[in-house]
Amino acid sequence: DIVIVGGGLSGLTAAYLLRHRDFLLLEKEPHWGGNAYAMEYGGIPYATGNAFLYKSDASYALALELGMHPLPVNNSDGTILQGEFIPDTWGTGLDRLPYPASVREAFKKFKKEILAIDLEKRAQEFFNMRFSDFLKGYPEELKQWWDAYGASNYGARCDDAATGVAVLELQSMAAESTQDDRYTWPGGLGAMTRKLSEILRPQLAEQMISGATTVGVVSEKSGMQVTYLEGSELKTVSAKAVIMATPKFITRRIVEGIPDKQSQAMHQIRYVPYPVVNLIFDKPVARLGYDTWCPGNSFTDFIVADWVAPRHPGQGRTFDILTFYTPMAEDDRGYLLTVPSSRKIAENVLRDFQKLLPGSNRDPIEVHIYRRGHPVYMSTPRLYTQIQPLARQPMDRVFFANTDSEGPESTADTAISAARRAVREVEARLAGKALPRRQSALAG
Repeated sequence: DIVIVGGGLSGLTAAYLLRHRDFLLLEKEPHWGGNAYAMEYGGIPYATGNAFLYKSDASYALALELGMHPLPVNNSDGTILQGEFIPDTWGTGLDRLPYPASVREAFKKFKKEILAIDLEKRAQEFFNMRFSDFLKGYPEELKQWWDAYGASNYGARCDDAATGVAVLELQSMAAESTQDDRYTWPGGLGAMTRKLSEILRPQLAEQMISGATTVGVVSEKSGMQVTYLEGSELKTVSAKAVIMATPKFITRRIVEGIPDKQSQAMHQIRYVPYPVVNLIFDKPVARLGYDTWCPGNSFTDFIVADWVAPRHPGQGRTFDILTFYTPMAEDDRGYLLTVPSSRKIAENVLRDFQKLLPGSNRDPIEVHIYRRGHPVYMSTPRLYTQIQPLARQPMDRVFFANTDSEGPESTADTAISAARRAVREVEARLAGKALPRRQSALAG
């Protein structure tokens, strides 16, 4: 019935929702999970990408449906500035920022201005405005903080980001200062993709092929032809429909016949190179907060891998594993292509961490780097309001999922929402019905 291309969170969710159908799921990597993938060291799982979700998200509801119980983070984000840890940065921490009084007042003025915005009414204005234009007149220290936060969360520093996505984020952080709505598991959202795989594989393993690189999706009179490379063997299967749960820069290269304007919209989506570095210590190092921001360093922030895992006295040797998020400039993508330059990235992370705080100058027992060349799209002006609605328009038998279909930023929630929408569309097509009204008018 259906071929699903891409075995990340979006593709796995689509497969789960279509488990009553005859589907084939193709994933180029040897494992499932995409950017929501966990690894393990010494019995402690740690994230290599997506770290948390919100209770109000579709991802939280799906977790409960899968029999998973997300654990509360319950810790507002802090920041390390000038060697000092500032807890609850955008709450009580504003009075403790190690800046002159005029700069602290500017941070407070900015927060007040952002919280007063009714984004629902002014979405077109703010999602089409560059954030650095909004920040004119504010001090450089504020821009530096948002450069780090934006690069990590929505792939774009202030000069490239849409103002609307920053407004959403700060309004959310202000709410977290009173009640943190974030949830996770040890290992981050890799626990969720692992669970989806565990549910699907016992009965449907033959319909899930990893290590399979899709190279062509072609429309024929009778349906779709999907060609993929498995090992050294080139294979082609026919299907009634295809869900492309892949980033659009890949999608537009392998799907034949995408309309020119839609292909151009896909081409306008920009992606950042985004390695993730894990430092593994054999003693406690930095358990100051769950997610700690570090503007001005080679990494933007780091999380404590087992923040929500219970610790028991006398349980034996434990490890501290810190996950460092290290988004890079687009022009630096090539550094991920060689081992020496990738090691240099990890060395820079370790160097900056060791000078970050008194007591952080410790040597890890291992350093891991997970290289991703294009994992996070940049939330640029017009992306959410104009580019994504056109890029995700269904073709006759081809439907588009993946987190870059939804916006305004790359999250587990948008990955799952995209999968749910694509499944509704494909079910309607297979039943000979018109597409749901909301989807059929998005390109207007």
